[in-house]
Amino acid sequence: MNAPAMSRRERQKADTRAELLSAAHELIAEEGYEGLTIRKLAEKVGYAPMSVYSYFADKDEILLAVAEDAFATLARRVASRQTDNPLESIRRGLNEYAAFAIENPNEYITVFMTPKAHQHEDETFDTLKKNNPCLNLLLSQIDAAVSRGQMKGDVFAIGTMLWATIHGAVSLLITFPKFPFGEPAVFADRMIDAGMRSVIDCEIAPLGDPGECGTNFKL
Repeated sequence: MNAPAMSRRERQKADTRAELLSAAHELIAEEGYEGLTIRKLAEKVGYAPMSVYSYFADKDEILLAVAEDAFATLARRVASRQTDNPLESIRRGLNEYAAFAIENPNEYITVFMTPKAHQHEDETFDTLKKNNPCLNLLLSQIDAAVSRGQMKGDVFAIGTMLWATIHGAVSLLITFPKFPFGEPAVFADRMIDAGMRSVIDCEIAPLGDPGECGTNFKL
């Protein structure tokens, strides 16, 4: 069943909201989260500050929209790198994630390192997961890898561990630019390799369960 056509007024409102969202992305890229204010956003698109409130209740709502938009953009980039081999798709997706962060450091900090972007009082984790296409794509590829015997264990735990690995790597690259990591993309790839090996060589228990992998390691 086709969705009902939008009225002219609805289209105009949607276009204006998209224009404001695009301007918010630009402000964040230029000045970071602190540079995103209602006043600056209004000035950037040539509107009166009060008119912005017709589309976003406050800065936090703008931040949420920016985050959802970034998730969608990242998911498209990751999806474009998929292959028939789940392990290769996972590696490519993680590399694309790292590339996105390295290319867009201010946006990455705003979306992935600003607590307010993820404080949604009226939503459950299941709702947030549903609205994060990039995470769902990663989990689907891990599920395929487990089904083929390329990985063993809990799909969600594996995905969380891989995400933690690459998020940690790119967060350090962004936050400590003078640290001698070497070429950022190469460092990120090495961390991905280490993360992939850790979840391929062991059966990964669900989060909250220590499991048995690595428990025999002695200093």
